[in-house]
Amino acid sequence: MEKIFNNTEVAFGLKTNAQLDRAYYLFEMIKRQPLVKIGTALTKFALKTHMPVEGLIRATVFDHFCGGVTEEDCMPVIENMYSKNVHSVLDYSAEGKEDEEQFDLAMEKTLNNIKFGKEKDSIPFAVFKPTGFGKFSLYQKITEGTPLDSYEKIEWKRVCERYEIVSKAAFDRDVPLLIDAEETWMQTAADDLIEKMMRKYNKEKVIIFGTLQLYRWDRLDYLKELHNRAKKEGFKVGMKLVRGAYMEKERERAEEKGYKDPICKDKAATDQMFNDVMEYMFKNIDDMAIFAGTHNEESSYLLMDLLAKSGVDRDDKRVWFGQLYGMSDHISYNLAQENYNVAKYLPYGPVRDVMPYLIRRAEENTSVAGQTSRELELLRAERERRNL
Repeated sequence: MEKIFNNTEVAFGLKTNAQLDRAYYLFEMIKRQPLVKIGTALTKFALKTHMPVEGLIRATVFDHFCGGVTEEDCMPVIENMYSKNVHSVLDYSAEGKEDEEQFDLAMEKTLNNIKFGKEKDSIPFAVFKPTGFGKFSLYQKITEGTPLDSYEKIEWKRVCERYEIVSKAAFDRDVPLLIDAEETWMQTAADDLIEKMMRKYNKEKVIIFGTLQLYRWDRLDYLKELHNRAKKEGFKVGMKLVRGAYMEKERERAEEKGYKDPICKDKAATDQMFNDVMEYMFKNIDDMAIFAGTHNEESSYLLMDLLAKSGVDRDDKRVWFGQLYGMSDHISYNLAQENYNVAKYLPYGPVRDVMPYLIRRAEENTSVAGQTSRELELLRAERERRNL
């Protein structure tokens, strides 16, 4: 397989010199773990005490990792990326909300993005996060088999209705819908709801996608069981594959509460799980659709190789590569130039509401060995190529 990910001219072709410099210095800061810890603590304090720091945040980390404050803000970014054949997944990234009004707002944002997906070829998917549609505590209680009180039953009914409303809208407009994954102790409730939507709306092709966090050692078994049910009941399985976003939290909770750690023993085991699941899905591509959300070059080359050897077209709509906006442009743009299906997750929302997402991005980059170093290596190479 030809190695294509070192082409920095393609990777950063859309960046001005100033944007390239900003990205370089941002990742230089992110690679310093103590600096990230201090910076996130100060940012949380500044936002909590309503200090006027939004302009500074917007000019640095926000504009690098987010498309804008509103959908309209994001449109120039979306069209710019689409000029290079890179699609966008509009992701309303306000996190940690706990009231019905905010859950309804997240649903309306998702419905609006489904509408955009129908109207614009540049936006082929919509997405939402389970806790964007309902309280974490509800998902947790249902996952753990804890009875709900009468008010919680009403709240959960609303959660189910939100899933149904957006899933039907996605089906009616023929816009695939990605549903994210979260912590293990609430995920089963979300998985069961997602499977219910798949059973209803994935009869002819995949519209509803769940998400597998593949730092979990149980996910291949779960997928095989789901696949068996799908074959018996006549529906197709769509999955976004990611390595995962809550590793430290998962391990701490398992140790604290004395249950088996749900996370693979090390990074090599996680990489193997990701690749095994991706190969299983590709082998069963007539029953499935894959959204490979990865910043890992070897996993990307593996999927390219599977496509090449199978005779499945590079641009077959059952196979997508995905990366986060602001990261791994060397993968996204080089794949897009070679005519693979590529989409960037494009977070947006009010600066204060999106900060938990941004803080998680910064913390993940410091904890993933090699990720930030690779970003810096490529940015440095492109700056040298441009004689900056």
